[in-house]
Amino acid sequence: MQIIDGKILAARIKEQLKAEVNSLIKSGITPKLSVIIVGENKASLKYVSYKEKSCNELGIKSEVIKLPETVMEKEVVEVIEKLNTDSSVNGILVQLPLPRHINQQNILSKIEPSKDVDGFTPYCLGRLLMDIPLFIPCTPKGIIRMLDEYGIETEKKRAVVVGRSIIVGKPLALLLMRKNATVTVCHSKTESLEDITRDADILCVAIGKPNFINARMVKRDAIVIDVGINVGTDGKVTGDVDFKSVSEKVSFITPVPGGVGPMTIAMLMENTVEATKIQRGIK
Repeated sequence: MQIIDGKILAARIKEQLKAEVNSLIKSGITPKLSVIIVGENKASLKYVSYKEKSCNELGIKSEVIKLPETVMEKEVVEVIEKLNTDSSVNGILVQLPLPRHINQQNILSKIEPSKDVDGFTPYCLGRLLMDIPLFIPCTPKGIIRMLDEYGIETEKKRAVVVGRSIIVGKPLALLLMRKNATVTVCHSKTESLEDITRDADILCVAIGKPNFINARMVKRDAIVIDVGINVGTDGKVTGDVDFKSVSEKVSFITPVPGGVGPMTIAMLMENTVEATKIQRGIK
């Protein structure tokens, strides 16, 4: 069994990006990422702090706009529209989830696609579906990069994605199909889930249920990508996969923490640099 170390890979990618950012700064261009967060969700606040830290490490300007839980939807839209027209802002990110009284789809659709570094606007997701991506959602993009870096072949392989969100499941399924895998997407209504996961050469899990996937549910020598981040009452972080039992059976596995998470942040930084170059006409 080999651990797919997202932390080491992300550090390497960020070093390359740092050199790229330095080059942009020398030419008078400083990339800037603006993050909007609504409310006081502890997990969201933690994620945003990670993003801020990475921006600072790379020399990317970081702006966090905190809005109260009770903010009206139109006020969030007004903030986005202001950022859309601000030429100093290269990337806009709305931290999810949003409070229930705010329509997530409506909010995401207001982001200028050329600044949509999360890749969640209908425009960016539509381009991904048409196989002409602009910005690819960060977590799926990071997963594909990990598979590539570790020399894991996807062509003719059977891939199973557990989870169907626009953040991970749906775009990841599209990316795996682009790499000629045969893809099955499972979700909360899927019957006989264990039979399907046990047939997977590549199993990607993003359902938000701690230790849900056990050794009985995976086939020997499979590749397992655990996207789950679950924080227990003791503050301990666990994934959606029971790492201890599953790691004894598979050929590759991502740990939690230290697997997909760091790669998601690295891909956000990469998308922000790419957005800056596109807006400035730099190839």
